[in-house]
Amino acid sequence: MNQTSIIPNHVSENALFDKDTGWRIDIPSCIEPGTRVLCLYRVSTDKQLYQTDNNEADIPMQRKRCRKYCESMGWTIVCELQEEGVSGHKVRAENRDKIQLIKEYAKQKKFDILLVFMFDRIGRISDETPFVVEWFVRNGIRVWSTQEGEQRFDNHTDKLTNYIRFWQADGESEKTSIRTANSMGLLAEDGCFTGGSRPYGYNFVKSGRKNKRRQEVNDLAIGEPEAEIVRLIFQLAAKGGFGAQRVANYLNERGIKNRSGQNWHPSSIQGMLRNVLYTGVLRSGKSRSEPIERLRIVEDSIFQEVQDMLAARSRSTEQIRAKPLNTRGQSLLAGNVFCGHCGARLCITTSGKGRRREDGTDEVRTRYTCQTKSRTHGDCDGQTGYTVHKLDAMIDSVIHTIFAKVSSLSREEIIAERFASDCTARKDALESTKREYEKAETELRNLKKEIIKSISGESAFSPELLNSVIQEQEAKCGEMKRAIEIVQQELDDNRFTLDRMSRQYDDILEWSAAYDHVTFPAKKVIVSHIIEKVDVRRGYQLNIKLNLSVEQFLSGLDCTPSADMTYLTSA
Repeated sequence: MNQTSIIPNHVSENALFDKDTGWRIDIPSCIEPGTRVLCLYRVSTDKQLYQTDNNEADIPMQRKRCRKYCESMGWTIVCELQEEGVSGHKVRAENRDKIQLIKEYAKQKKFDILLVFMFDRIGRISDETPFVVEWFVRNGIRVWSTQEGEQRFDNHTDKLTNYIRFWQADGESEKTSIRTANSMGLLAEDGCFTGGSRPYGYNFVKSGRKNKRRQEVNDLAIGEPEAEIVRLIFQLAAKGGFGAQRVANYLNERGIKNRSGQNWHPSSIQGMLRNVLYTGVLRSGKSRSEPIERLRIVEDSIFQEVQDMLAARSRSTEQIRAKPLNTRGQSLLAGNVFCGHCGARLCITTSGKGRRREDGTDEVRTRYTCQTKSRTHGDCDGQTGYTVHKLDAMIDSVIHTIFAKVSSLSREEIIAERFASDCTARKDALESTKREYEKAETELRNLKKEIIKSISGESAFSPELLNSVIQEQEAKCGEMKRAIEIVQQELDDNRFTLDRMSRQYDDILEWSAAYDHVTFPAKKVIVSHIIEKVDVRRGYQLNIKLNLSVEQFLSGLDCTPSADMTYLTSA
């Protein structure tokens, strides 16, 4: 491949390089010892192959600088290798074919000098790249950069300088990612759609804004009738307790197709149910905009109700699941009822060995059965099962008693009482988290001091180990700092807390008014909002744990469920 347009004179106007291997074909017969150069060029994104900020493609730019540098030093380039779209920050050397190939060439003594435009072209991983460079030096290869000179390892100072350089390069790569993410995040926070496919329920409209290519970009606007289907989907999930599969079946059975005219798939429904955009909030990464009312399709309370249901039904919470796994069947409890003896979940079983009907058929008997006894045949000293209609009647009585208690309370007094208690608890939690954060920050500072000692050989810990621990500690500090900011903001915003508690109390009143009139699946959902967990022991003794949002309005006001509510009772 002829490269005459950018090859310096000393390389030869007619110098040829093999396209596949990067090796120069017309190597001069006499080359001064120690001057054979292998050049490595790298760009981390495909975009850099074509254009940089100076309108110059990045790899040709690196090639020009390296060839000019060789001309000034009197060196001869014998091989040129390039990596396209390889991140020096994310991809480790062992997974980079060109680095491994260069190491093999070094072992075969095929070149004397490894030349790069800047050292970060070799890599930007602080706990790896310095040691990759040191490997070449120890194997007789001199490592040079056109901008930073030669990398040496003659003493501890050289090692420290080398490590700090790549540590800074690692940080710069992270900063670049952060700057990109922040730029997109700021656009989202300002209410601008940052790109992607058109979400269901919305249309694209021209925004009047232009991107870097001077192309007009789109904003979003609610699009009917898709938005009406979105509202239906959330209503089915929140009020009917439908999961993604049942929602998809409901729509498909009624001939309601997706945008492509096809049947709905449960995964599409699942994604929609989790998409905060339907509350009018634009997002990009971790950044969120304030709710934009012109984009709101679903109310916050409905959206949060669905998120709570999805979280409670997830596999990760299977052992502590409190929400009904499904709303099918005629059992009031499903997924949140357990054996009080062994802790196993009670599942629904049916049997035809019930009472004989007048027509001579057997009445189907439905029971809550201990899984330890029925499936694993393990040790459990409790009953094998509990009759559904008997246990459900007891739970139904508890629900009615709770609704009666809450409805009899003064709305203003109970909210004021819980607000004061909530503020006290939050202040205590805030102070505790601040103390933990200060302790974590101190540990982080000590770790950063220790890594300097490690590089100079004064520490028992390796730089690789310390760098890994530092990254974990920085992540921990970041999470704690964000937690502090959230709690502090909520403490400062009394109106937010009061509004949240008012909505929770009003929800209970709404459930109370609707409970005796809704469908059975909806009744199961209401029960799951009130009761987190039911443990059943022999003789139908119940231990009922209420959800926090309900319990907070009962505790401390002489209204906590007690024996007269069958909180702990027997049939």
